[in-house]
Parts: sequence; structure tokens; C-alpha cells
Amino acid sequence: MIHTSLTILIPSFIAFAITIIAVRFFMGYFSESGVVATDRNKHKKPTLPTSLGLPVVFGFSSGLLVYIFGSSFNFYVPVASLDYIFATIIAVFLISLVGFLDDINVKAKPVKTTGIKDTRKGLKQWQKPLLTFVGAIPLMVINAGISSLSLPFVGIVNFGIFYPLIIIPLAIMFGANAFNLLEGFNGIAAGSGAIAVLGMLIYSFFYGNYTGILISSVLFASLAAAFIFNKYPAKMLPGDSFTYFTGAAIIVDMILGNMESFGIIIFIPWIIEFILHLSKKFNVSDLGILQKNGTFKAPYGKKIYSLTHVAMNVIKNPKEWEISMFVWGVEALFVMLAFLLKALAVF
Repeated sequence: MIHTSLTILIPSFIAFAITIIAVRFFMGYFSESGVVATDRNKHKKPTLPTSLGLPVVFGFSSGLLVYIFGSSFNFYVPVASLDYIFATIIAVFLISLVGFLDDINVKAKPVKTTGIKDTRKGLKQWQKPLLTFVGAIPLMVINAGISSLSLPFVGIVNFGIFYPLIIIPLAIMFGANAFNLLEGFNGIAAGSGAIAVLGMLIYSFFYGNYTGILISSVLFASLAAAFIFNKYPAKMLPGDSFTYFTGAAIIVDMILGNMESFGIIIFIPWIIEFILHLSKKFNVSDLGILQKNGTFKAPYGKKIYSLTHVAMNVIKNPKEWEISMFVWGVEALFVMLAFLLKALAVF
């Protein structure tokens, strides 16, 4: 038991430490290189380094590589499939690269995007799902996961060859892009992602497998380190490299940890966000109207196109950190709902 615990704790500790070191390095490097974005939720509109996903993927991958190192040098017999671990590392690197391309698409003059003018234009809407498909290829080629799934309220369904070739790429593409939609306030992405992964880590301990425990633990350590720099007031903004990485990593964790049914439920806030954005053809901003006293007003009045708009309508004169906490609370509720449904043997 101690041996198995160490093969999880040591990679997680390394992931946390490397992420901290990498974020500190990239903060300075990106500031000097012009990979920056404006924090529009502050009156002074500070310019902060962005693309938090790159240092986080370094930390996450380093943790998993430590596990592979221990196995390769015969410190222990690996429990997790090394093919799965390598595929995970490659997948998240490819996804983060796509997000980074989005982050560095900066124009000399402000252009209108999602209802506001900004120098960051990003990729075109149709390019995002197409490019995030590359992140699914490593899992497709190794035929990852189990094709028989126990779906909530449905039961066991065997998808056969369609699982690795159709369902996995669609899930990763959707997960990366849907997670990218719910952002805009300090700490929302890092905090909600960490809560989701913590739920998956606990689920893996009680119901899942070792691979799920390992990936969840290392991913949670990386996100916890990122949260230190992204929480209010943020020192570094997440950028699409972070949101794409986190969304895709959560989906990969679900697949390799064989917890798709649980994962579908904890991912519902982002599914809702996708549907809300779709209702306005994705031409919508999650940001509110900043007031003189530092609070926010819903940008579309009573019309709701994002969970952040719900927060601004439910909470009276919310501050930025209150909006973030509202979204964290929503995610925590769905994590608890998923555990409740599991206890009731719904899946």
C-alpha cells in the first residue's frame, strides 16, 4: 500500500513543484515577449501575461514522466499502462499547442470579437474544433478505454469500434471547446477544473482504477499550482492554452480511468454553457459591465447566455471573486450529484 501510494504522491508532488517553477518562468518570459492580455474586469485594465496552459502542461507531463522513469529503471512494476500515459502526454501537449496558437493571434489594432473590441482575435470559430481533433489521435491509435459504458438512466451500452474512432475524438473536441467557453473572471477556469478533477480523484479511489487515480492526482496537483497564480487578483491569465488543456485532460482522465458516466455528470456545467452560447451562435461575452464600485452588472439584463450571467442576476452587486465562487459552487453541486447517483446505483 505504501509502495503504491508513493507512485502516486511523488509524481503529484513533482507536478505541483514543476508547475510553480514553470509558471514563474513563463510569466516573465511572456511579459517580455508580448504574450499578454488585458484583464478587463479591473478599472485600471492591467496587462498580464497569458497562456497559463503551457507551464501547466509542463508540470502535468513532468509528473507523469516521473512515473514512467520509476518504471523504466525498475524501481517498481508499473500498474498503469505506459502506453496510456504516453498517449495522455502527447494528447495534452497537442491540445495546449492549439490553444497557444489561439493565444498568440494578436492584432496590431483592436478588432471586434465576442461583442467587445480586443487586440486578441484568436482562431476562427470553425478552426477550433477542427484543430483540437489532433489531441484525440494518440488515444485513437492505441484503442484507449473500454467500449462498453454504463450510462446514467440507460444502462450498459457497447459502442464497439465506434468508441475509439468516433466517440473519443468527439468527446475530446467537445470537452476542450466547451471548457474554453466558461472563463473570463479570475480563477473560474482553474478553480472549477480543480474541483472537477478532485471529484474524479475521489471517485477513482473508491470505484475506479489505478490509472484514474494517477492521472487525477497529477492533474489536480498541476491545477492547484495554477490556481495560486490565477485566483483573484490574478497574476497570470489562463488563455486558451489552459482552457483547452484542462477540458481535454478531464475527458482523457474520464476515458482512461473508466469513469465516463461519472464524468458526464460533473461536466454538465460546461454542457450547459455550450448550449447557452449556442443559443446566441457563440457571439456572446461572459464578462459583465464593470461598475464604479467594482461590482458587475449582467451584460444582457435578464437574458442568460452564460453561467456567469446567472451569477450576476442571482447575486446582488457581485464582485469578481463572488462570480467565480458561484461557478465553483455550481460545479461542486454537480460533483456531489454524481456521487449521489452512484450511491443510488443509477450507473
